[in-house]
Amino acid sequence: MNKDELIAILSDETKNDWLFKKADEIRRQNVSEGIHLRGLIEFSNICKRQCKYCGLRWLNKEVERYRLSENDILSCAKNAVMLGYRTIVLQSGEDDYYDTDRMCRIIKDIKEFDVALTLSIGEKTYDEYKAFKDAGADRYLLRIETTDKNLYKNMHPNADIENRFRCLYDLKSLGYETGTGCLVGLPGQTIESLADDILFFKELDADMVGIGPFIPHGQTPLKDVPQGDFWLALKVMALTRINLPDINIPATTAMETIKPNGRIIALQSGANVVMPNVTSTEYRAKYEIYPNKICINDAAEQCRNCIENKINSIGRFVSKDYGFRNNH
Repeated sequence: MNKDELIAILSDETKNDWLFKKADEIRRQNVSEGIHLRGLIEFSNICKRQCKYCGLRWLNKEVERYRLSENDILSCAKNAVMLGYRTIVLQSGEDDYYDTDRMCRIIKDIKEFDVALTLSIGEKTYDEYKAFKDAGADRYLLRIETTDKNLYKNMHPNADIENRFRCLYDLKSLGYETGTGCLVGLPGQTIESLADDILFFKELDADMVGIGPFIPHGQTPLKDVPQGDFWLALKVMALTRINLPDINIPATTAMETIKPNGRIIALQSGANVVMPNVTSTEYRAKYEIYPNKICINDAAEQCRNCIENKINSIGRFVSKDYGFRNNH
């Protein structure tokens, strides 16, 4: 689709049912009925960034900061493997304590469990990304959040969108399965800029795209801004599936935080991935990017069983493979 077509559909509420059914049909044709579960480990909530929408921003002094030790990270990963996860996702704020050597050690140890490994640890240099890849990392998730340069600058003090683009293209060039995505509902965001986001995902040839509605956090400058619209976020996700038919698209936790059964609705509208949290429950509430996140008190076993039951309830099944794009 071109930009005008994307804008027309994003602006037209009468086409929603058609859009979601079409995205689901394209998902079925290209990535089958299997749903990939990724075990998420949030290993540090320390972040040097000041993103205006995020509760982990460095200027938030209310959050209780933590870091997991290498042994604790490996323990979470081992538990996830025992629960049947074939992918581990390591996510943190931008925390320089986990330098290249430390991260490479962790990557190598987790790869011993015979899993695919995704990193989501922010902006790094080409050489750092290369070291992580050489150590065994398979995927990297780095959401652009918005491709609108003025909005990006406003939302990300002391950050540079050109460096964000550089990171994403470095990751692609190094052979990572590269993930990105956007927030829907940021103040000042337009339908036109959301269309540009989708076109950027296509231009990058992203392998994974995560779409989430903006949820205001009380300890950020955007605390009084209305939250993003669930259905608009779902439309951006569905259009992403139509324009990138064979990629992996998560049903994001943020969708279920603002809409009961939001992840199931997303799975019926083009998504094919869910990322249950396997972090120890004592830390989950402290990784508060946005408030009222679901499942923060549920043990990893509960999350695993709960989501599988929901998946089975809509006639789908949990995939047993690693979940690479095109199943390679």
